[in-house]
Amino acid sequence: MANRALRVLVVGCGNMGAAHALAYLALSEFTLCGLVARGDSKNRLQRQLGADLPLFDDMQEAIKQTQADAVCIATWPDTHEVLALTALAAGCHVFIEKPIATTVSGAKRVVAMAQLAGKKLVVGYILRHHPVWQQFIELAHTLGKPLVMRMNLNQQSAGAAWHTHKMMMQSLSPIVDCGVHYLDVMCQMTRTSPLSVSAIGVRLSDEIPEKQFNYGQLQVRFADGSVGWYEAGWGPMMSQTAFFIKDVIGPEGSASIVARQAGGEGQSANVEAHTRTESLRLHHSRLNADGEFAQMDEWISAASEPDHFELCRQEQLFFARAILDDNDLTQHQQQAIESLAVVLAADLAAREQRMVNIKEVS
Repeated sequence: MANRALRVLVVGCGNMGAAHALAYLALSEFTLCGLVARGDSKNRLQRQLGADLPLFDDMQEAIKQTQADAVCIATWPDTHEVLALTALAAGCHVFIEKPIATTVSGAKRVVAMAQLAGKKLVVGYILRHHPVWQQFIELAHTLGKPLVMRMNLNQQSAGAAWHTHKMMMQSLSPIVDCGVHYLDVMCQMTRTSPLSVSAIGVRLSDEIPEKQFNYGQLQVRFADGSVGWYEAGWGPMMSQTAFFIKDVIGPEGSASIVARQAGGEGQSANVEAHTRTESLRLHHSRLNADGEFAQMDEWISAASEPDHFELCRQEQLFFARAILDDNDLTQHQQQAIESLAVVLAADLAAREQRMVNIKEVS
């Protein structure tokens, strides 16, 4: 395998499947050997890629016919667990879009199967590959403890975007789907374990399942006394005001992502805007003898930050190196499970209107 490109199948040909397919075409470490989807999306993606690729309705058959080394799973969240288990059992390495599964026990089953099969399992936490988000987390480590972390991602959606959100809410609420990214960031900032979570949620549309909610907010408490807040809402009714808040506060000051354009009017449903940073603002809390701020705020420009395509390329390069260099992914997988446990506990807290100990869903 080391002497040839890895043969990879893309399973699920929507937005993220297309993004990863483009990344595979740009990397010499991979050969894109087929597209898998039940509907017409695979035909549309083939035309978009301008490549004559084998098309399949069934992943198992695709693996058999193409002799794939790896699969990229970018389907609806409620299919992730079964597809991942099937691909691993067939001898494939797996890149899977978050979340690994819709339950913590399901996520643990997938991780255990990867270990049993001796195959690599990488979870698509795209922010981990963004240099400015990495810097944002490092700045948090300079602010002392405890930390207060405030983050949201509300998306005003209509048309195709609202259709996608409604489909996603067949299996997950917004605070679960998007929340795993930002809870992962919070866990990296505190470098400690989340203990408990409270949450609220509300159903704002008759177009979504009765027991589902399309707006939610969670509050999480960590073992070191740090606290975090995350808010997410989807739909045509959502406000564009203050949809993009990403900051962390500690005794020594605060650090914030300030995305004036990506956080501006009409950007909340733009996938490209969700990873944009544009600039970081570092505030120092120390006062001088006169009781005034001893130091001006520092602005750190992110003018050359990677776009969404480059981030997907970096994710897939990480996947390739994990396979080719036999990198240990134990911590990567455990952290994916931990962040999922928090947002699933938050989902339970919102439904049952109570505080939930993280261990209840673990």
